[in-house]
Amino acid sequence: MTGELAGLAASVMVAGVVTGVLAGLFGIGGGAVIVPVLFEVFRLLGVPDTVRMQLCIGTSLAIIVPTALRSYNAHKTRGLVLADVMRRWALPSMVGVAVGAALAALAPPDVFKGAFVLLACLIASKLLFGGDRWVLGAELPGAAAMTAYGFAIGLGSSLMGIAGGSLVTMILTLYGKPIHNGVATAAGLGVPITLAGTLGYVLAGLPHQAELPPLSLGFVSVIGVVLIAPLSSWVAPVGARLAHRLPKRRLELAFGGFLLLIAARFLWSLLAPVL
Repeated sequence: MTGELAGLAASVMVAGVVTGVLAGLFGIGGGAVIVPVLFEVFRLLGVPDTVRMQLCIGTSLAIIVPTALRSYNAHKTRGLVLADVMRRWALPSMVGVAVGAALAALAPPDVFKGAFVLLACLIASKLLFGGDRWVLGAELPGAAAMTAYGFAIGLGSSLMGIAGGSLVTMILTLYGKPIHNGVATAAGLGVPITLAGTLGYVLAGLPHQAELPPLSLGFVSVIGVVLIAPLSSWVAPVGARLAHRLPKRRLELAFGGFLLLIAARFLWSLLAPVL
């Protein structure tokens, strides 16, 4: 048991480093890496299936807060953040996050996995095969559509435990925005999304406190945050510097391939019990 715990602790630390690099490289918080690792940690600790996935997602969102902030600051200094888009999406995205957090108290774990698989495959298809051919318009849409997009980004992020980077990047590139601007803007929007998501999952988990492990604030594990957040936040600027050195197409291919790998992991976890 001691060896297994040591291995899991090492995995968590590695995940913290990978999370930070991914945050800077793709404008994401690395939740797709954090959630699977935490799922195994909490399984070993005996956290019930009924709350395990929600605890992973809430903890992931809390871990991403400092990472998203450092990633945003690193991108902002390069002048690529679309400030107007951030202002238009900030409030509706937080409303979407709140709705997702409320659903977390009721929805079964497979809902989160299924949502991730569908959205990740859609985004990856656009990046890998669509290129510049998949375009919805030369300019961003009007206020109503932008509000709807912001809400969808927040809801999807809350259900998957991510900072919304993949969703933001997909939408902006569909309207002709360069992927580097999408990545930088996604990093900025990840800050209010993760802050609102953390608070929402804390509140959603309070009625389930008796089922959760020690040192949990609702659906947020303080231990998980302490182990991963400092490392991921520290290395986020490394990924941001790498992102600005990569050609556009190479960045798209790397992002799309990453999403497909994570989607395959969640799809397997959905299908394994019935095979």
